[in-house]
Amino acid sequence: MDKIGHLDNVLVKPSPNRLYGRQRGHSLRPRQKKLLDETLPRIRLSLEQIEHLASLFNQKPQQIWFEVGFGGGEHVLGQLAKHPHVGYIASEVFRDGICSLLGRLVPVGKEATAPLPGMLRLWDNDARHMLMALPESVLDRVFLMFPDPWPKARHTKRRFVHPQNVALLARVMKSGGIWQVASDDPVYQGWVQEVMAYQPYFNVSKPQTIRPEEGWVSTRYEAKAMMAGRQPLYWTFVRR
Repeated sequence: MDKIGHLDNVLVKPSPNRLYGRQRGHSLRPRQKKLLDETLPRIRLSLEQIEHLASLFNQKPQQIWFEVGFGGGEHVLGQLAKHPHVGYIASEVFRDGICSLLGRLVPVGKEATAPLPGMLRLWDNDARHMLMALPESVLDRVFLMFPDPWPKARHTKRRFVHPQNVALLARVMKSGGIWQVASDDPVYQGWVQEVMAYQPYFNVSKPQTIRPEEGWVSTRYEAKAMMAGRQPLYWTFVRR
């Protein structure tokens, strides 16, 4: 296991303005292609729309929430069901994950016509690009659930929890807004602790070893971690 080390070098090196991680897996199946070609454009959030977020949903949202890297979409759907009056923006770049969520939303053969959740919008690009374009103080809650840990020391700049990204996120969150983070990777867990100890934007409390019931939805990544004997940690950071 690589030693995490101090943040001295990281603090002076900006998180790169480029996308890391997989965008494509195997060749698209016909159903996946239809989802990306016909369903995604109907629910996609564009840069031009970002300044008018509240008007993009089918009703005025009581709050606006943002999920970074939604994987298979279980957490997104769970939150939508629990909080029907929240405007939810879900971000993912991996095509298989996007297709997984879209496939849960529309039946086969109805990719171009089936109704879509009016309180959900998808961002299929680097989450940081959206955060840079958002107005200040618009997000009430942010989720980062079991992100890619990039466990090697030389890859620390690729982790979403990064000093520059924390500042970027703080700019667009309201005072009192909640940022929830979960990880089962020991290296990433230590990294989160270290980064958040040195930042001035969020109140930091000890992570929980049991998933808090309020506001949390289980995911397949969490289930895989449990089955493999890895101990997830759950953080709740509050914007000052």
